[in-house]
Amino acid sequence: MSSTTASLLHFLSLLSLLSLFSPSYSTTDLQLLLNLKTSLQTPTTTNLFTSWQPTNSLCNFTGVTCNPNNQTTQLDLSNQQLTGSIPFDSICQLKSLEKLSLGHNSLHGPVTEDLKNCVKLNYLDLGNNFFSGPFPDISPLNRLTYLYLNSSGLSGTFPWDSLRNMTGLVVLSLGNNQFDKTLFPEVVVELVQLNWLYLSNCSIEGRIPKGIGNLTELVNLELSVNYISGEIPAEITKLKKLWQLELYRNSLTGKFPVGFGNLSNLEKFDGSKNFLVGDLSELRTLNKLVSLQLYNNGFSGEVPAEFGEFEKLVNLSLYQNQLTGVLPWTLGSKSDFNFIDASENLLTGGIPPEMCKQGKMTELLLLQNNLTGDVPMSYANCLSLTRFRVSNNSLSGVVPSGIWGLPNVGLIDLAMNQFEGPITSDIGNAKSLSQLLVFNNRLSGELPLEISKATALIAIDLSNNQFSGEIPSTVGELKLLNRLYLQENMFSGPIPETIANCVAFNDINMAHNSLTGEIPASIGSLPVLNSFNLSGNLLSGQIPVTFSSLKLSLLDLSNNQLTGPIPQFLSPEAYNGSFAGNSGLCSQNVKFFRRCSSDSGRSQGLWLIILGVAVVAILLLLSVSCVLYLKKGSGKGEDRSLKEDSWDLKSFHVLSFTEDEILDSIKQENLIGKGGSGNVYKVVLANGVELAVKHIWNSDSDGRKKTRSTTPMLTKRAGKSKEFDAEVETLSSIRHVNVVKLYCSITSEDSSLLVYEYMPNGSLWDRLHTCGKMALDWETRYEIAVGAAKGLEYLHHGCERPVIHRDVKSSNILLDELLKPRIADFGLAKIVNRNKSKDSSHVIAGTHGYIAPEYGYTYKVNEKSDVYSFGVVLVELVTGKRPIEPEYGDNKDIVNWVSTKLNSKESVLSIVDSTIPEVQREEAIKVLRIAILCTSRLPSTRPTMRRVVQMLEEAEPCKFIGIIISKVGGSKKEEVEDSDGDHA
Repeated sequence: MSSTTASLLHFLSLLSLLSLFSPSYSTTDLQLLLNLKTSLQTPTTTNLFTSWQPTNSLCNFTGVTCNPNNQTTQLDLSNQQLTGSIPFDSICQLKSLEKLSLGHNSLHGPVTEDLKNCVKLNYLDLGNNFFSGPFPDISPLNRLTYLYLNSSGLSGTFPWDSLRNMTGLVVLSLGNNQFDKTLFPEVVVELVQLNWLYLSNCSIEGRIPKGIGNLTELVNLELSVNYISGEIPAEITKLKKLWQLELYRNSLTGKFPVGFGNLSNLEKFDGSKNFLVGDLSELRTLNKLVSLQLYNNGFSGEVPAEFGEFEKLVNLSLYQNQLTGVLPWTLGSKSDFNFIDASENLLTGGIPPEMCKQGKMTELLLLQNNLTGDVPMSYANCLSLTRFRVSNNSLSGVVPSGIWGLPNVGLIDLAMNQFEGPITSDIGNAKSLSQLLVFNNRLSGELPLEISKATALIAIDLSNNQFSGEIPSTVGELKLLNRLYLQENMFSGPIPETIANCVAFNDINMAHNSLTGEIPASIGSLPVLNSFNLSGNLLSGQIPVTFSSLKLSLLDLSNNQLTGPIPQFLSPEAYNGSFAGNSGLCSQNVKFFRRCSSDSGRSQGLWLIILGVAVVAILLLLSVSCVLYLKKGSGKGEDRSLKEDSWDLKSFHVLSFTEDEILDSIKQENLIGKGGSGNVYKVVLANGVELAVKHIWNSDSDGRKKTRSTTPMLTKRAGKSKEFDAEVETLSSIRHVNVVKLYCSITSEDSSLLVYEYMPNGSLWDRLHTCGKMALDWETRYEIAVGAAKGLEYLHHGCERPVIHRDVKSSNILLDELLKPRIADFGLAKIVNRNKSKDSSHVIAGTHGYIAPEYGYTYKVNEKSDVYSFGVVLVELVTGKRPIEPEYGDNKDIVNWVSTKLNSKESVLSIVDSTIPEVQREEAIKVLRIAILCTSRLPSTRPTMRRVVQMLEEAEPCKFIGIIISKVGGSKKEEVEDSDGDHA
């Protein structure tokens, strides 16, 4: 052997020896993980990938686990706010990978067939993401024991047969995906090792197979929100380890099978919204129950007395059944009882007195039964209560005074009973009370002054009682009060002037009392008053001329002692019968009333004189202003310095115009719109560019507008706030193609001008609903929907601080020359403050028909409230109908109307706008489905705007052929939180 050969062999031996002490992980694994990093994005606030550097050992990468041979065995990137698509072809080249966990992120795109190459996987979690398309056949993954695909955005036909060889599966979680309808897959009941089976809301139909009894290891079985029919099989009683059973919202029939009570470990059971019948006797031995929900079925018989002995029961929902007899008197006394809703049954007897014994009860809902007796005194000390509803029973006695002052209660509903006695001064402690409903009782006494301290009140209904005395002037301190119903009582004295301080008033009814004095003229200043009824009182004096500013759908002043002329602006056609029974009224043009004499018209003439004087004064002021304005040609220097001192221009883009060009264009002939905060003008610059200028009036400290003016058609006012500047500067940073561009602000001490780009095609409302509406084809409607959604998505998710629009509607979606949408009028002071909760904002905003339901009783809105309003806009686009139409019925809107049309494919297709061609109607229904998700009653079940955009993009016309019309519902976990249904 030559010396050269010997040296080479020695060198190779040395390399082999060194390899025994060197890291053995593959550079391929390192490169694959670094490639994965480039496919994903994380928020700047996370540091997930900080450790993912080429110079680091991959075993030190966050979320990566290695085996003793330094090979990647686990990749756990769940709950990391990740976005992007997953390169499954690369991941499955990690040859030792046993666990892949990517759940609870915002990942999108398809799940490709490359996944089947991850053959060593025993744990796979892709759940709670936004993937699209079908799930591939993964038959080779026969080592899987945990498979989580729930809420992952999947659709199409699920490959059930690929589970056949996965005999070791312990967890199978496929719920909340829009799979094609399929019969209950028999392969599932062959997986006898299953411990956790979650198949809710994934389009399963047919019967629950008898083979379900084979799954004796099951702890959790969830089959809710499907199309399952037939009876609950007797074999289910073999599942002795069951801890949770969810059968909610199916079409199950029949009684509980004999032996159902053998499920002795059952803690959570929900069989609500089915067609189950019979009594509840099989449940009397389930003494470990924590939550029992059986509402909206056909159960009859009595509530088992044993329920009163259950030591863990905290949640009981039995409403909308045919239950009779009394509730167990000891119900809730031995547990940390939290919630009961047994409304809409035939229950008798009294209210169990000890349900709040542990001081943890939040909601007591027993409305619409045949209950008798009084309200137990124990509930006056139940400080945890947030809802107290016992209306429409036969309850009687005096309401315990502490009930009125519960500090956390948001709704007190005692209506339609036989209660007596007063509302006590304790109500001043009810700081969270938003609705007080006690109509149709025998309550009496004066309304306490302390009611003004219940500052969260939105609705008060005291109608049809025996209240007396004067209406307290302190009512004017309830700034959020929207509805006040005092009719059919014995109130006397004057209507308090302070009522005009309640600027949110929409509906006032004081009919059939003994009110005296004149109608306060200040009521004419209520900006959103819609219905006003003072009929059947003893009111005198004249009808205030200030009513000319009101836009009322109902006005009833009949049967009083009013005198003088009926103002001409109150059209008798609009208010038919509103003035009858006032013999002192007269009119020059209303039939059935005597003609006004010169004396009776004297007051109206006095008003005309005052008006004439005011006009002369205004003309004099305008003349002086015009002189000053015309002087700028000869005294430019002096006048320009005055203008610079008075106006402050802040630009947010490069401007092609001057301040003077804008100021000079604010005149009557350029007026194109009016709003509650000011006027909108169209400005055409010398270079032909068109702008829209919104003129916003400020107010002084007492709310009255001043009249000092130095510029024609432009009144300056005092009190410009620093907050205005701060908010405009924040809004001015918005740069998005689907949000109207704000070029600049021009402000004085008294008013502000906001200069926007001009939208030549008006609003979406104009295009859909006005008399001169122009047809929009489906492709254009779809593009408008996507564009508007992207604008809102940017406001919610793309700004440094989320912007809550609070008035999303079709009239605030403007269209440019190419019919591309722009979100407009997202206004000021609507940005979530860093120093306050980001969950909600206490506001008075919105438009009837678009307002989310939670606003009606909490006045708390957040981004999900915008999502609801946008859902209404989507329904408009699909149906071509307005949010409020007479055909929907009383107190119903387009969302309620659509919900009645979802029974069949034919009825759904019938609500699509007739101008949309038949071949495109199924594409329109894809968008309607998204709209239904957006208008979910529970805010928590509505998608984010980011998700809405993704769903709309997936519903692009012609992208898919056909559509499956399926029930729409959020995950059962979220819906169970609203277990009191409509009673909340």
